[in-house]
Amino acid sequence: MTYSLEFRRQVLATKKKQGLTFEETGKLFGLSSRSLQRWSVRLEPCKKRNIKPRKIDKNALIQDVLDYPDDYQWERAKRFGVSDWGIGAALKRWNITHKKNSRTPKSG
Repeated sequence: MTYSLEFRRQVLATKKKQGLTFEETGKLFGLSSRSLQRWSVRLEPCKKRNIKPRKIDKNALIQDVLDYPDDYQWERAKRFGVSDWGIGAALKRWNITHKKNSRTPKSG
């Protein structure tokens, strides 16, 4: 749960005004002392994580899709040494899809 910026300011102002410790302030507002310590360092909440992918190289994944277009994600994951979820997230991140023909071929 993310608390508003105004609430965070109010809690830290109360702590400073009354001369309370992090633990006492946490008990007063029903928060953990670790949250209050984190707020004293950085008041604004993080909006999103900015972590770039480390294990799966984009060019290698594109080449793998070109080489093995019908492979399952778990097969790609095995080749790259990562999880199935990791391959799925990488494919989604780079908009790599493989759509099969939905029409059946004419028989006879």
